[in-house]
Amino acid sequence: MTAIHITDIESAINWWRQRAPTEAGMPLAPELSALAEVYGRMVWRREVEIDEDAVPAAAVAAWLQWYKTTPDAPCIAICSTSQGDAQCKGCGRSFDEVQNWCVMTPVEKRVTWRRISLEATAWRFNRYSERAHEK
Repeated sequence: MTAIHITDIESAINWWRQRAPTEAGMPLAPELSALAEVYGRMVWRREVEIDEDAVPAAAVAAWLQWYKTTPDAPCIAICSTSQGDAQCKGCGRSFDEVQNWCVMTPVEKRVTWRRISLEATAWRFNRYSERAHEK
């Protein structure tokens, strides 16, 4: 099971709100409405993730349009998995994630992005000056 995190739904909603602003009393754009329905259901159920198969097609399509505006790979061209590390020091992905990135689904990629962002241990999340002092 691969799940979409509520923060990705929120980000997609905010992206659509900028793209298709709505005036008071006017209906939401169809994409916003579809995403808002999913978001509302998640909030009501106090869920932070929703299985991608449980998301209606219209909401998935709207989410995918937002997804296309996000960076694809976290690679910073310093790949330590090629040197035998199980987890890349540059981007934070596992060896398998690096090897299979091209065949991963958008949801699987966002799950990986979320994990490495929360861990924030990879060099891509540190300023260069911090790395320069490492031994």
